[in-house]
Amino acid sequence: QVQLVESGGGLVQAGGSLRLSCAASGSIFRLILMGWYRQAPGNERELVASITRAGSTSYKDSVKGRFTISRDNAKNTLYLQMNSLKPDDTAVYYCGAHSGQTDYWGQGTQVTVSS
Repeated sequence: QVQLVESGGGLVQAGGSLRLSCAASGSIFRLILMGWYRQAPGNERELVASITRAGSTSYKDSVKGRFTISRDNAKNTLYLQMNSLKPDDTAVYYCGAHSGQTDYWGQGTQVTVSS
């Protein structure tokens, strides 16, 4: 019903920036929330940032002031701008979309931050 394709990951030095993109297609009108999640080795998948249908945003405390979630409705694309990256940000980042009944996931994109 909903397909998500992520891009923008890569290798960056500490203090650098990356912008992740998530292109959504399908029955996107029923979605009530979209978010970015990450999973580092040995850790559970965690919510990093989310945005509601109305545009309200929320962030994990450790990324506040560094990450910004946004969307371009005309392009059906979700973004995560990541600045001042730290080695602890290293993880596979996933785009998630939620309808209240069903969760959809992208395949993930690797972000590696070197010291």
